[in-house]
Amino acid sequence: MLSHPTNTRRDFLKTSSAGAAALGVPLFWNRRAHAGQDANDRKTVASVGVGGSRGRYSRGGSIAMQAARLGQTVAVCDVDTRHNNEFNGKFDSQLQMFTDYREMLDKVKPNIVTIGTPDHWHVPIAIAALRSGADVYCEKPLTLTIDEGIQIGKVVAETGKVFQVGTQQRSENDRKFLQAVAMVHEGVIGDNVTAHVAIGGVAKGGPFEATMAPKDLDWDMWLGPAPEALYMEERRKMFRWFAEYSGGKMTDWGAHHIDIATWALGKQDTGPVKVSGTGQFPPCVPDNFDFVKWFAGEAHLPNAFNSAMNFNLKLEYADGLVMTVHDKYVSEDGKTEFPNGILFEGSKGRFFVNRGKLTGKPVEELTDADMKRIDDRIVELYGGEPTGHMQNFFDCVESRKNPVSDVFTHHRTMTSCHMCNITLMLGRELNWDPKTQEFIGDDQANALKTRPQRPGYTS
Repeated sequence: MLSHPTNTRRDFLKTSSAGAAALGVPLFWNRRAHAGQDANDRKTVASVGVGGSRGRYSRGGSIAMQAARLGQTVAVCDVDTRHNNEFNGKFDSQLQMFTDYREMLDKVKPNIVTIGTPDHWHVPIAIAALRSGADVYCEKPLTLTIDEGIQIGKVVAETGKVFQVGTQQRSENDRKFLQAVAMVHEGVIGDNVTAHVAIGGVAKGGPFEATMAPKDLDWDMWLGPAPEALYMEERRKMFRWFAEYSGGKMTDWGAHHIDIATWALGKQDTGPVKVSGTGQFPPCVPDNFDFVKWFAGEAHLPNAFNSAMNFNLKLEYADGLVMTVHDKYVSEDGKTEFPNGILFEGSKGRFFVNRGKLTGKPVEELTDADMKRIDDRIVELYGGEPTGHMQNFFDCVESRKNPVSDVFTHHRTMTSCHMCNITLMLGRELNWDPKTQEFIGDDQANALKTRPQRPGYTS
């Protein structure tokens, strides 16, 4: 059986049902949902980045509405005034509206801030919210770089605020991922477990033509700490496929599946010591392209998707355990393949999990006694009976305990994701020291741990 350290940082408040964190509803429902509770007792919520009819991703609005169900939403901030108005309309236009989060934090001083902006804005806004005195729920992936993870961890520790990352697979999806983690921890598939992760790849796209930004969108504020760029709808809607703002599928789905694999392998408080493998970027990225110079503004790429299209990578840990990461997993014998999910293989068997299913002979052969043991381990892992992800955050705001998706373990997950991207950018094997959080003997790789930020938008 694998040995896994007890997670002493998570002593959670045991809560009721997962249904309590269902998708939120407008403010007047708050009053009925909290009947008998004085409005002044509910935590005030301000939401930054809520999406809307001109966007592509709606997760920011979804988490904002979940928080509205459990607290009292008082303000919304989005660089798109149309999106502000659309969101405010769900609350009978009673909210204060802002396009600059700094003004909002200064004037409103909310108890809680939800963040659903594009990825490159997560850490600067989160740090400002923490230092303003707010607890924070931020969508994944939390970080754009490895150094951002180190930085946000320091601020959370300094402020003592509660911070939940939106990796909801840790709470929801009918406990499939929680059961998968518990099965590995309980030794159901034996020792020497390998996790094979598939997260999809990015299609090529572009070059795209620049157009005029909508008049009610502050495009310069949307860009924020990222380099100046002309407006084009693809940059805004498909930002995840531009390295300026995100990390492609590696930080999109990787933030979910690499996270679960890391948890199952017991590596939440450490990291790989080596990353290797190969991949392919879109045609707009030349061979041997210097990403360090590009991030510094000393090289140029066309206005096109520039995240890795496909990849086959291996993360190796000090104790010999391995995680592999693919756009599409295909076994060496060609008999097993899948585009999205995690295959856990151990000395006694293997099983597969994604959001749609948890399958395999070890799952089918679980006895009632096995399930009781696994359920007990789930409660231990979660720190109580699992709830909805937002409910877990609000419970921890009250108890002042670490939520199930805390900053510190998420940073280790994201470090693995960023390491994968860096080895693809450099085209070579990299060695990593999880204690010092430095690449060993590789100045170019260490330069990619961070990147320049535009003045006036830094964290």
